[in-house]
Amino acid sequence: MKTVLITGGVRGIGFAIAKAYKYKGCRVCVTYSKDENSAAEAKRFGLETYRVDVADEEAVTALFQNVGKVDVLVNNAGVSLIKQLQDVSFAEYRRVFDVNMGGAFLCSREAAKGMIAQKSGLIVNISSVWGEVGGSCESVYSASKAALLGFTKALAKELGYSGIRVNAVSPGVIDTPMNAHFTEEEIAAMKEEIPMGRIGICEDVVKAVLFLDENEYVTGVDIPVNGGFSVI
Repeated sequence: MKTVLITGGVRGIGFAIAKAYKYKGCRVCVTYSKDENSAAEAKRFGLETYRVDVADEEAVTALFQNVGKVDVLVNNAGVSLIKQLQDVSFAEYRRVFDVNMGGAFLCSREAAKGMIAQKSGLIVNISSVWGEVGGSCESVYSASKAALLGFTKALAKELGYSGIRVNAVSPGVIDTPMNAHFTEEEIAAMKEEIPMGRIGICEDVVKAVLFLDENEYVTGVDIPVNGGFSVI
């Protein structure tokens, strides 16, 4: 049975990916940081839940000791920050990078140990359209997601010789709790900028992740899932 680990996997995109893998008959492990209600729902769905701050090295090490070898790692845990640059504190900057990039680094490092030993594995990093094109008033978040794309390409080159594939998926505006702060007017304005004319849903991202799982000759790529929003 394939073991899949999804960070930030108890709600939104992460939970949708977790459910898809559970339907495929996999052992699915998910992490969360605070949301106990969503974690309880994930447990009822048959997922193994672990409360972990992915920016904490000791906590991540302990996580992999508990989970054991993983076949698929989806680095989905992330935090956003919407502020003008001059209002961002250095502590906020560090927290965004520690979670979005640092968490992916720590989890990938631990997962790679088992994957290298078995000469196979898949790592999928969930980036963002803002990592591709940048977002106004989200400079720090955009930078952290852009770093994740660079990490993806470099790691694909490094681990490919061990039979491990590393890819990224960059969602655009997706109907998730992270985007619940947008007003109806703001959503309508964004739809006008999206060639496909709609906001994305979690299943759009799930399909991209499953494609990367199924195609064993694809590595080092970033799949934009944004309805054409990033088309220049």
